[in-house]
Amino acid sequence: MTRICTPRCRSNPRQTDGRLVCLVLATAALLGAVVCGPVSAATAAPAPRAATAASVPPYVTISPLPGTPDATPDTQISFLGAPASELRDIAVVGSRSGSHAGRLERYATAAGASFLPARGFDEGEQVTVTAVLVHGSARTRIGTSFAIAHLYALPGEPPRKLPPGSQSDVQRFHSRLDLTPPALDVTVPAAVNPALGDVFTTPVYGAGQSGPMIVEPDGALVWFKPVPAGEEATNLRMQQYAGRPVLTWWEGQVIDGHGLGDDHIYNTAYEPVATVRAGNGLQADLHEFDLTPRGTALISAYEPIHWSLSSVGGSSDGLLDDCVVQEIDVKTGLVMFEWHALGHVAVGDSYTSVSHLNGSVYDFFHLNSIQRQADGDLLISARNTWAAYLISATDGAILWRLGGKHTTFALGPGVRFAWQHDAELLPEGNLSIFDDESAPREGTQSRAIALALDYTARTATLTRQLTHPGVNILAASQGNAQALPEGEELVGWGEIGYASQFSGTGALTFDMHLPAHGESYRAYRFPWSATPAHAPSVTAGASGATTAVYASWNGATAVTGWRVFAGPSPKSLTAVGQFARAGFETAMIVPTTQPYIAVQAVGPEGQVLGGSPAVKR
Repeated sequence: MTRICTPRCRSNPRQTDGRLVCLVLATAALLGAVVCGPVSAATAAPAPRAATAASVPPYVTISPLPGTPDATPDTQISFLGAPASELRDIAVVGSRSGSHAGRLERYATAAGASFLPARGFDEGEQVTVTAVLVHGSARTRIGTSFAIAHLYALPGEPPRKLPPGSQSDVQRFHSRLDLTPPALDVTVPAAVNPALGDVFTTPVYGAGQSGPMIVEPDGALVWFKPVPAGEEATNLRMQQYAGRPVLTWWEGQVIDGHGLGDDHIYNTAYEPVATVRAGNGLQADLHEFDLTPRGTALISAYEPIHWSLSSVGGSSDGLLDDCVVQEIDVKTGLVMFEWHALGHVAVGDSYTSVSHLNGSVYDFFHLNSIQRQADGDLLISARNTWAAYLISATDGAILWRLGGKHTTFALGPGVRFAWQHDAELLPEGNLSIFDDESAPREGTQSRAIALALDYTARTATLTRQLTHPGVNILAASQGNAQALPEGEELVGWGEIGYASQFSGTGALTFDMHLPAHGESYRAYRFPWSATPAHAPSVTAGASGATTAVYASWNGATAVTGWRVFAGPSPKSLTAVGQFARAGFETAMIVPTTQPYIAVQAVGPEGQVLGGSPAVKR
């Protein structure tokens, strides 16, 4: 006799009523979602007195989750929650492709392993997975069942063509001719505050090169890394990996508003630490890349599939972009957890209209942020359903919805948001959202809002609203809000290319913007300290009886001055002057006609931070 086990239920004040959640999940299991594990306290019979904690099997989350309607043909089977040594008798059977052999690979950062089938599944088939979990003296059947999608190939998209901008819109440097980032117009300089740090952006589309960029509060360049032509970068920020600060960003191509690329982790010497790729045949999307304390990465991915759109007035053989959340084990690249929007949210919940043009793709959900909570649950934002969702990291169930057509919370005055981005639960418990209100237009201006959620009364109340005081901004896409120390808040206005900082009282304390047409997916401030592994750059040219020297060190944060050396050969140099640093590149007139020049970067205490090779003037 086959045993049906209901998913684990927890008592959590941030969830909907615990009994209701358990009832819904138990009903789902009885309808065919076979997920065996420890029986929930709401339905379990009293345990025998002889049972011990050591004999109670752990809960195992198996991805693809039960009932997933569109797993990829290249999917792996993820078992998260129990050591690989406790997994036995794994059987993977496709309704058309039959039994699948494979190998089991352990995760480096958590208990569990992925079963990697030796061959792919057939599109449109149903896959059944069973295994036995052996924990102490307990043997528990576990498993899942899911469908394989009919995929389609994304068409290419021509590069976006915009006016090149004026000469003043682009920064140029004698010592780094390869760098031409856009110039930033800082209209309200930020106070120098080490606790708040530098500004992180990813300019694209306007004048200059595209790429991840860090600037000082006055707009002076700190670091820039141009991306290849035809590619973009998004979501540059500082995170923690293996207990150390790192730079992270996404890089790749953008097609139909989402990304096909990879996520990058660099250390404070600007050296690559890891490249995080989506698993199961997908590519990492531009919208989210969040490192977790246990050394994993939460990423977004888009899955292009054939799907019936008849329920929303479209074709019975339509094209749809499903949205996928994956947790990736950074060290091994294995998928530990996977959640598909289509398995949990109805296509009819979308506010986007269906196009009847041949080849058009319906982006019904448009996932644009993922935030891991302390208990492991995930807060996500879906632009096209006007809703934020808290989803269970153990079984993928939606625990509550804020906004949209089926909100769990009653929305108070001013709370309703549309086409939003970047939903985050703040430390004090409020929820922050960047409310775009555009594309198509719903409101008069974009805003950053904070909401108080009452989980008992199920109400959402507006506690803060920030709009730009000088420009009527209505962003058709992108944007974020970052809570800063001392009650400050940084707002990135997305498509409009502005970044603004507000005090705790709502006063504008910093404002900058990119040249015309320039955009930055998000904007952040972080206290960043870095010393590049590469040497400083220098160039020199004769200027009568003197030499004009230009020095820079892309990414260095501690340089306060430059010491210049000159001599008749690269191995015979003497100091000929010292100059204070003046921005990203320092121009210096040195009283020498010697043919070879080199520089040393000097720190605040006169220490040598790095030196350049000698160059001929």
